Amino acid sequence: MNNDPYLLITADTHAGGSHEQYRQYLEPKYRDRFDQWRGGYKNPSQAHYGNKKMRNWDLEIRSRDQNSQGVVGEVIFPNTVPPFFRKSIVTARPPAPEDYELMLAGIRAHNRWLKDFCAEDPDRRAGIGLILPNDFDEAIRDIEFIAEAGLRGGVLLPLIPPDCTWLKPLFDPAWDKVFAAIQDHDLVMNQHSGQGSPDYGSTMVGEALWVTEVTYYCQAGFRHLIMSGVFEKFPKLKYVLTESGCAWAPALLAQMDRIHSGMAAGAIGELNYGDQEWVLSETPSFYADQNCWYGASFPSKADLGGIQQIGVDKVMWGNDYPHYEGTFPYNLESLRLTFDDVPEEHRRKLLGLNAAGVYNFDLKKLLPLAEAFGPTPEQVSQPLPREEIPTDSMCYLFQGARAGS
Repeated sequence: MNNDPYLLITADTHAGGSHEQYRQYLEPKYRDRFDQWRGGYKNPSQAHYGNKKMRNWDLEIRSRDQNSQGVVGEVIFPNTVPPFFRKSIVTARPPAPEDYELMLAGIRAHNRWLKDFCAEDPDRRAGIGLILPNDFDEAIRDIEFIAEAGLRGGVLLPLIPPDCTWLKPLFDPAWDKVFAAIQDHDLVMNQHSGQGSPDYGSTMVGEALWVTEVTYYCQAGFRHLIMSGVFEKFPKLKYVLTESGCAWAPALLAQMDRIHSGMAAGAIGELNYGDQEWVLSETPSFYADQNCWYGASFPSKADLGGIQQIGVDKVMWGNDYPHYEGTFPYNLESLRLTFDDVPEEHRRKLLGLNAAGVYNFDLKKLLPLAEAFGPTPEQVSQPLPREEIPTDSMCYLFQGARAGS
């Protein structure tokens, strides 16, 4: 067995600027409006204040925390609320037409901030830049900025809720110019759990429905991109669906392959499509194998079900730092709980090497950090007894393990 410490790269972390920082990165003409917005803005969760909030942007705190968890590289999604938004963009709905101008200024402030944030620690940080789906020409300008800024994480591709009828769905060919720009700039195309759901309102029932269905709507981009032929037209695209697990993928792909077979034949049961030409020349599972990766984040053993069918090279671990539902500060415990019996060669891929390949991390530059802070095979191979499962963590990996699921 290779006894070198693991090179841990988390493919799922979050960061964002403070209000003071974002104000500096806004175009000057929007700062008065920002001051008005900020004066009326209330953080929806008071728990975001204090040390946890500073983890979003403080180099010393963040480096110390990640080192303590053995993490040497991180792919960074947004987290804090950008100017003129009502919530974090990871869970925010796309802008209504009347809100678009200000929200576009807000995401551009974030992208400028993210460029400098990643430049503080460029070997460890791969930032994911933001675009909006309202105006494709403006989205392409943002894609160009993301590429020029060296944001190796790529682009956060919005998920389009079905009730946002003023927007084109991802399967509409109008998106092709956006996909072409992402491919031409050799950027990764990311989606993250939390977006894409209809608006059920802010009641507890509405929130319960959102939580119930968030996985389904998270996977909508996966379904829509594959079945509409995006990867047929743009075969060099890299697409990552994060905080998603991967156990669902084999059954869904088998279903999509069956549908593809019927469409290619021109009929499914009594549904006859006449002389229409089907858009795919290969099966959906072919495009998933060619173009798709799965950010499994902090998976349980069950969440990794199906990994043999989709391929160990296609799955990436993450710790969801600094979210409460993430593994911090019990990262080693989470690894022991899930990966204790995973073969050594597979572990190294899942815990870092796969992410390094997708997001272009320089392993030589990260190796000294791994040697200093990384967990060892001996540590990860120790099964986590039930009595050692953390009881003060909100991470659903630990909550499920305590419940016996």
